[in-house]
Order: sequence, then structure tokens, then C-alpha cells
Amino acid sequence: MTTFIDIHVLQTVPSSNLNRDDTGSPKTAIFGGVRRARVSSQAWKHATRRDFAAYLPESDRGLRTRRIMEDLTGRISALDASLSTDEALQLAKDVMSAANPNITFKEPRPKKPAKGEDAAPVDPFGLSDYLIFISNQQLDRLAELAVDGRAGELDKRAAKEVLKQDNGIEVALFGRMVADDKSISVDASVQVAHAISTHPVETEYDYFTAVDDANAETDPGAGMIGVIEFNSSTLYRYATINLDQLQKNLGDTDVAKRAAEAFVRSFSVSMPSGKQNTFANGTLPDAVVVQVRHRRPVNLVGAFEAPIRPDGKAALSVLSAEALAKEAREVDAAYGTPPTSTYVMAVKSEVAAALGDTGEHIGFEQLIDRVGDRVLEALRGTA
Repeated sequence: MTTFIDIHVLQTVPSSNLNRDDTGSPKTAIFGGVRRARVSSQAWKHATRRDFAAYLPESDRGLRTRRIMEDLTGRISALDASLSTDEALQLAKDVMSAANPNITFKEPRPKKPAKGEDAAPVDPFGLSDYLIFISNQQLDRLAELAVDGRAGELDKRAAKEVLKQDNGIEVALFGRMVADDKSISVDASVQVAHAISTHPVETEYDYFTAVDDANAETDPGAGMIGVIEFNSSTLYRYATINLDQLQKNLGDTDVAKRAAEAFVRSFSVSMPSGKQNTFANGTLPDAVVVQVRHRRPVNLVGAFEAPIRPDGKAALSVLSAEALAKEAREVDAAYGTPPTSTYVMAVKSEVAAALGDTGEHIGFEQLIDRVGDRVLEALRGTA
């Protein structure tokens, strides 16, 4: 029976522009007939991956880039310092071609000249036609094969197998889609919803001026003027981990445990970086609720279809927590499939009280430990 780890987060964010659209406006969505603040799943997945650096060793992480040749050339040079850059680059091309000939690269082109440079240096590496997501373990193994085969005896069969093994935690969680070769695609074990505000929002505008420090008294005008759009919100965030898919992608129960723990931690505490220097909006969640379910995951966003509206007596975070707890109880009662375990971390006593008997109330570090325990039980068949 498939096991899922559902993560529900309530987070209050002050004036901010976390995730912009093509015009620079904060992203929004219509839900329940009203406009909500929205942060795309891609933005929060990127923030989660950045936060992994604090908890995961490089060997567990990955690289998503079009500059794969430059990185691979650097790894080959590190293994054999006697190689020139051109020789290391040729080995990188050979091993990547052996690993997957369907991944093609654009011809090298001049870089944009740096300030003060007369001529643009040539970029010798080129770019892949699309972003490639590959684990550091796979890159290191390809570099080793390239160096071992520099005498013309490259193990092409081994190179092909590299991209099917050692996916690393990041690729195992977020997946890899290669349209040109399904054999090296990896189904994601994590799904992340777009975060939306639990209440209606209106976009606001900050008209600003920047003073030129060197202006003379006779020229007192602003050096620059502009407008920045922003909003503030209490967000409902949701993600789920398919433990069976995670185990399939990694092939190791203990590593799957570390992956699940890392994702729950980093998804909870990370923050997209949009306009952080302008708004310094780095809050932490008001509440994190983790549910362990079988058969299928359950997004509880229906709690906020009727938008939460301030009543002057309780904070939006408290009213949102009450709605989330009510939705959880009603969904479980209606379908008769309650989670096998629920853990609740709340910062404020009022939020904790609003979540009531939704689950076991514990601290954040205890919650991460409980997730690890449930992962081992599920994957070892002892749940």
C-alpha cells in the first residue's frame, strides 16, 4: 500500500513580492471567487533546493543547468591536472555523447564582454538545448569514466548506465524529464501546490524615490523614482511525498528517510528570494501539520474556498488554523480514511488551540524525527 507524507503549512508574510509575473506584479489567482496572493510551486521548490545546502552533503544534491559541459570539464580537470582545458572538454563531450547522444549542445559563442573589456572572450563550452537535472554523484561518475577512458577506451555501456543510477536526493525528489530519452527520465516523488492566501488580497503600490548623494544644493531632485507592487498575506502551502516512488528512485531505505526529512524541513522553513532586499519578509511558518496517509494524498485547500475574513477578534493565522482543522475533520469523517499519524507544530498558543486535536502537538525537530520514523516503518513494512 502506497504511503504519502502530506505537509500543510500556514505562514504569514508581510509586505512582499515573493514571486513576480512578467510585468513585475506579485502573482495572484482567483479561488473561491476572490483574488488571492499566489506563489508558484516552482518558486518554492527552488527555495527548498537552495535550503538543502544547510542539511545535505554535496554528494546527495544535484545540478540543474544548461552549462553541464563547463561543470563536467571542471570535474575532469580536477581528477587529472595534466589535461589542458581543451583536452578535458573533449573528454566531457565524449562521455556525455556516450551517456546520451540525444542531449545536444549549441555551438560555443562569445560571452558578453565585461566592463572595460574591448573584446568578448569566447565561451568554449556551449549550452545544452534545455536544462539538464543531474546528481553530483552522476557527474562525478561520468568524470571518472572520462578520465579512465582518455586513452580511447571509454566504457560507453557504463556511461549509459550512469544516468539511470545514483539519482541523488534532489533528482529523486523532484524528478527529471528528458523528452528525447524516456529511459533516463525520473518520476518525481514530490508534488508541490501553488501557495495561495487564505483570504482576499489587493495589490498595493510603493512609490519610491532614491536620492543622489552627490547632488548639489542647486539640484535637489531625486536621482531615481519608481513603483514597486506588493501584497501581504497568510498563505496555505501544501506538498506531498510519495514514499514508494522515493524508494524506487533511490533504492535505499535509509537514504529515502534522509530525503523525506530534508524535504519536510526545507520546504517548511525556506522562503523564495523575490524582492527580499526590498521587503525583508523572511518569516517562518505559524504552523506545520504533517499527515501520514495511505492510498492517496489529500490537499486541504478546500478549507479556504470561502475566504477567511478578519473579524477584529482573532488574527488571520488563527482563523485560518480553525478552518484547516475543521476541513481535516470533515474530510476524514466523510471518507472514513483518516491519516494514520498527524503531527502539529504551532508557534503561537492561539494557533495551537485553533488546531486543537488535529494531531500530536510537538516541536519542529520532533516533527522531523517523527517523519523519519514513519518513513522507515512504511518502507520496511512495519507500519
